[in-house]
Amino acid sequence: MPITKRRRLVLRSAATCVAIALGATALTACGSSEDDSEAESGPVSLTYWTWTPGMDKVVDLWNEGPGKKDRITVTVKKQASGDTLVTKILTAHKAGKAPDLVQAEYQALPTLVSNDAVADIAGDVGDAKGKFADGVWQQTTLGTDAVYAVPQDIGPMMFYYREDLFKKYGLTVPTTWEEFAKTARALKKKAPDTDLTTFSANDSGLFAGLAQQAGAKWWTTSGDKWNVGIDDAATQKVAEFWGDLVKEGAVDNQPMYTPAWNKALNTGKQIAWVSAVWAPGTLTTAAPDTKGKWAMAPLPQWSESDNVTGSWGGSSTAVTTDSGHKAAAAKFAAWLNTDGDALQALAKESGIYPAATNAQTSGAFATPPDYFSNQSDFYAKAAEIAKTTAPSAWGPNVNVAYTTFKDAFGKAAKDKSDFGAALTTMQDDTVADLEKQGFEVSE
Repeated sequence: MPITKRRRLVLRSAATCVAIALGATALTACGSSEDDSEAESGPVSLTYWTWTPGMDKVVDLWNEGPGKKDRITVTVKKQASGDTLVTKILTAHKAGKAPDLVQAEYQALPTLVSNDAVADIAGDVGDAKGKFADGVWQQTTLGTDAVYAVPQDIGPMMFYYREDLFKKYGLTVPTTWEEFAKTARALKKKAPDTDLTTFSANDSGLFAGLAQQAGAKWWTTSGDKWNVGIDDAATQKVAEFWGDLVKEGAVDNQPMYTPAWNKALNTGKQIAWVSAVWAPGTLTTAAPDTKGKWAMAPLPQWSESDNVTGSWGGSSTAVTTDSGHKAAAAKFAAWLNTDGDALQALAKESGIYPAATNAQTSGAFATPPDYFSNQSDFYAKAAEIAKTTAPSAWGPNVNVAYTTFKDAFGKAAKDKSDFGAALTTMQDDTVADLEKQGFEVSE
């Protein structure tokens, strides 16, 4: 992200407009599309940067159907994902050469907005909002009246467990986090060499989703200042919960996605996993010998009366401010992520779990994943869980927070030391980075 002497992001909830002040220069990205007449007259050629596999086949449906009718052609340019793509977008935007459309992870949107790289398309996406759960749609608005992207895929979190081993050890599926901790301890007493799960300090997105479920708001705005609440009460509760379990040895403290972790899942040395809707694909590779032995349930809650989940992963389709055809690009983005045929093609060709609620139980999602063929209601249950996704609160330097998490929590997990201190480090580093970049931060 470019560094300026003085920089702030102002989110105006009363108007579909975001003003970004860079030094003495004010740039404004508002909800009107000046290219409407041009888009209507066509023909229009758009470029779309995305990492999603098979996207070219999905886009072919547009080019041969609605796009052909409206004379709007989209060309896919495959890219790397994550921070690599964000950096490339910002570099291209600085030169005024960003593509018309970009795939953006939800946590990357504030960075793109604060750099005036993506446009407000609120006036060009029709009734798209009604196709998504409120908590999902909110991730593309940043809590304002603006709309910076259309949700594409989501990762609602849930609890996976070895059904056969829970029965063997006389365990009950936990519905609260208190029960989760009791279950972990009970398993240790019955099978000392077996763990319920592990706390993985490699996975900042998992921790962020758990904090989100608890009600955390890591980044918020007040006037023209950012508030950083990574060490808020909700996140402290989550950190303390997992820190205590790691300290007493009730759960493992090793990272996920390693050969050792795969072996633990495949041999029954770990019998549960807090994950997201995309877990079946990972388990197919990590624990192939246990196919048909797992089941999925809602994430444990902090109180019995709660019904909320966090989100781990997911992305959206945004229109850049460099595009000369914003209305046309927004029309394609809305089609891609709300049209029934497009969504089924995305499921088939790209393997995504759609953000749009109308596609979560039909077509490719009418039957369970092959790995979970024993749970016929897998996707019906997943769709109900997805509706309870908590709102998120991302900021302009998620990458810094995530890097600090891996360093600070990685050491704390390895040493079985204070997770609260690691959280303080994460908070302090994130605030320091915002101030270094020139953002105004509330004390």
